[in-house]
Amino acid sequence: MAIKDEQKPLHILFFPFLAPGHLIPIADMAALFAARGVKCTILTTPVNAQVIRSAVDHANDAFRGTEGTLAIDIAVVPFPDVGLPPGVECGPALNSVDDHEKFFHAAQLLREPFDRFLAENRPDAVVADSFFEWAADAAAEHGVPRMAFLGSSLFSRTCIDSMLRYNPVEAAPDDPDALVLLPGLPHRVELRRSQMKEPKEQPEDWAFLQRVNAADLRSYGEVFNSFHDLERESLEHYTTTLGCRAWLVGPVALASKNHAARGAGDEPSPDADSCQQWLDTKAEGSVVYVSFGTLSHFSPPELRELASGLDMSGKNFVWVIGGGADTKESEWMPHGFAELMARGDRGFIIRGWAPQRLILAHPAMGGFVTHCGWNSTLEAVSAGVPMVTWPRFADQFYNEKLVVELLKVGVSVGSTDYASKLETRRVIGGEVIAEAIGRVMGDGEDAEAIREKAKELGEKARRAVAKGGSSYDDVGRLMDELIARRSSVDV
Repeated sequence: MAIKDEQKPLHILFFPFLAPGHLIPIADMAALFAARGVKCTILTTPVNAQVIRSAVDHANDAFRGTEGTLAIDIAVVPFPDVGLPPGVECGPALNSVDDHEKFFHAAQLLREPFDRFLAENRPDAVVADSFFEWAADAAAEHGVPRMAFLGSSLFSRTCIDSMLRYNPVEAAPDDPDALVLLPGLPHRVELRRSQMKEPKEQPEDWAFLQRVNAADLRSYGEVFNSFHDLERESLEHYTTTLGCRAWLVGPVALASKNHAARGAGDEPSPDADSCQQWLDTKAEGSVVYVSFGTLSHFSPPELRELASGLDMSGKNFVWVIGGGADTKESEWMPHGFAELMARGDRGFIIRGWAPQRLILAHPAMGGFVTHCGWNSTLEAVSAGVPMVTWPRFADQFYNEKLVVELLKVGVSVGSTDYASKLETRRVIGGEVIAEAIGRVMGDGEDAEAIREKAKELGEKARRAVAKGGSSYDDVGRLMDELIARRSSVDV
């Protein structure tokens, strides 16, 4: 019996949270493991399955499992009925506090189909999103090792752990500009109080983060979409000082060869194809790319200043305007900007989803104005593109610290307000935005040093996932461990 089981391919269940920033890297990670002969299943709901369907189909076309079976299967379960409108199953579709509460209640109700899948299929392991904090105990009840996946940087993960262990905000002066030191870290990390979550103001969110952190720490280990050369000191701190187990398997996006359709779902932007043709007409390193992910919201005054900043920078630009711009462009476009766009020589706007990896990989790309979501940050690192950082909430302020202060491949616009898309924040002026772009794409020695470091990191990222690289080896190390564990378990 044991010999027969050892001959069967490993089976890993992937259970991503219901938002594109969580779904897409999980689909890429499944493709990475499938390429090494692992049977992979992604458990999700109908609308979220569509977000990753194209990437999964492309991966299955590239490599089939044994005897022609699919290497990656999507197990689709119904989205729980919690009073949300039909089709509202994903983070970007939520537009009120009430919607968010119902959505997170639905996430709790997914435990039943999760339990059922484990009981019926007995996978060798599960990679479950950290936001499903109950998955640690559920997997343990079935005797299945659970690897947590937070979807952020290892640096951010250690910062979050410090914040939750010591709650330094509580002892900080009651001043938004007060500097708060995160204790117990290998690097000196200070943030303004206004850049951090306030535990007393959001006690339910704080309690949720504490449960998430505790569940991750008692899991079998954690997988990270990162690589050793990017975060060596954080890895040492996490594994040695905190005593946690970690496998760095990224950048997982490099496992996907289908740059154009990755994450597009059913709604790719009609502007995407013509954008590539437009970029082909631009000089190397002359274009700044502007995109803030799927969950960021910009008010009309913010959009107006951003447009002014792009104009004042004098640089060519590609600007992705997604769900964050919910007002008519005529209401926020500064004087002369419409004419600038009409000429088409300096700016290109994409409305909706954009093939970000394809754009960042273009030789014309010279900088990336980003919210510092980890997927976007790592895609910029992989492409060797320096960043202008503009964090908004969640882990983004931590990622900015990593990019600007530790890696030194970016410049900050000075964002100071931790606020979700349902909250307001201070407006950053166009002059400040233009200056930050210039500091990344200018002719000075500092700009040249940033660009050179970004290029070096891009080369290291590609080496990490290649055969013999650190991420390639971590995937193999985890597979070997799971095979050894299987043979040691009575069957």
